[in-house]
Amino acid sequence: MSNDLCPCLSQKKYSECCEPIITKKETADSPEALMRSRYTAYVKQNITWLKDSLEPSQQKDFDLKSVEAWSKNSTWMGFELKNSKIDEEKNLAWVEFIARFKQGNITRDHHELGEFHRIDGVWYFYDGKALKPETVKKESPSIGRNDPCPCGSQKKYKKCCGK
Repeated sequence: MSNDLCPCLSQKKYSECCEPIITKKETADSPEALMRSRYTAYVKQNITWLKDSLEPSQQKDFDLKSVEAWSKNSTWMGFELKNSKIDEEKNLAWVEFIARFKQGNITRDHHELGEFHRIDGVWYFYDGKALKPETVKKESPSIGRNDPCPCGSQKKYKKCCGK
């Protein structure tokens, strides 16, 4: 067994975190744990787990070749769990996460809201929806080059802090 830290960044050993889930020695006790194991499966290129952890009705649409290519042709850089919500009555859950990876010289953040279904006590990944980056709104007013400098120097912005 490996003593290395788990790729999902849980700060636990791989052998005590995602490995027992990926190898089916244990079931994920939460949608978050399942999502962490799926990220780790991409890192470890365990494509079988990626298919097996899909809700059974979704497995027929699993594109093994493209998933395998994405896994192998990416450098996996980190996983961030943003938020999660469980509806116990309906056996549904949603996990918002960001998976960071690099392809070639381009680093990407895959920001997704994953939907999970619990069937007979076992959590499965059902589907995901990519989330768009949040729009950043500028709070302060724009300062023109010829406006007075906001630092209070009594100089024009272009001659002071706008250099």
